[in-house]
Amino acid sequence: RQSLAATLAVAAVGLLAAVPAAAQKTQLTVYTALETDQLKAYQEGFAKANPDIEITWVRDSTGVITAKLLAEKANPRADVVMGVAATSMGVFDAEGMLQPYAPQGLSRIASQYRDPKNPPAWVGMDVWGATICFNTVEAAKRNIPKPETWKDLTKPVYKGQIVMPNAASSGTGYLQVVSILQMKGEEKGWQFLKDLDKNMAQYIKSGSRPCKMAATGEFAIGVSFAFSGVKQIMEGYPIKLVIPSEGAGYEVEVSMLMKTAKNKPDSKTFFDWLLTLDAAKLYGERAEMSSVPGAKATEAILKAGLPADYWSSEVQLQRYEVQKWKEAPIP
Repeated sequence: RQSLAATLAVAAVGLLAAVPAAAQKTQLTVYTALETDQLKAYQEGFAKANPDIEITWVRDSTGVITAKLLAEKANPRADVVMGVAATSMGVFDAEGMLQPYAPQGLSRIASQYRDPKNPPAWVGMDVWGATICFNTVEAAKRNIPKPETWKDLTKPVYKGQIVMPNAASSGTGYLQVVSILQMKGEEKGWQFLKDLDKNMAQYIKSGSRPCKMAATGEFAIGVSFAFSGVKQIMEGYPIKLVIPSEGAGYEVEVSMLMKTAKNKPDSKTFFDWLLTLDAAKLYGERAEMSSVPGAKATEAILKAGLPADYWSSEVQLQRYEVQKWKEAPIP
């Protein structure tokens, strides 16, 4: 019996040795300012193509993510930064924190949506523009007219009816402040912001939340970004998008590798995936414009309230390119 038991034990060990061990997933830490409800799609899309890499997401508003990365410079934790405003990339690049890399598919990206250096320190994913979200139902109840310009928002009728992102924490808020200063000039721009402040009900940490608050009727007007308004319209809320006639800032949402990444091979794999058409199609479902040709915004987005010429390249450059990250002051 002892001999039989020993034989069975040896056989069992042999069988176990013959079964390949389950592949150990590698860990990748990605910092992002993308909305929480967007991350699931990117997580699933990347996992489908790369099932052996597990992503740990660290998500917050652009200003918070930027401050966090700068604070962690001596003890870095992020491998990749995804979906953060290009203005922040200028800060990180100046600090020598980025790892230049030419991902596969780089030739698909138009020059205005990537770092001009070769190899680039950052590459754009999509583009988003500032807008005013106007709740038509609440406005009618409160006898508030639809604004057409930034200046309209300083009129007494809008006092206490407006919410806007805080420029100290939100990339959207920062974009709006900087683009207004660039449009109006320093002196007139700051005076306008002081006048606007008199009508402001709240400054919000998040860039998307002002439009959500307008959609639910907490306030009649939310100064936000266009896709946030598009999403509320698609969900059936009585929101109209207002692109101020003076113009509105736009920003490129970009990704980059950290020079101090602990997992450089998977970082590059992730970055390569970001430039695939599969990934770019996800941008087109979640932004007004993708940086990858052939993955433009979906018809549902375009029909939700954006002007017909919103992303016509010539009109866009004339009317909306008031935010250029190289020219913007570093926050």
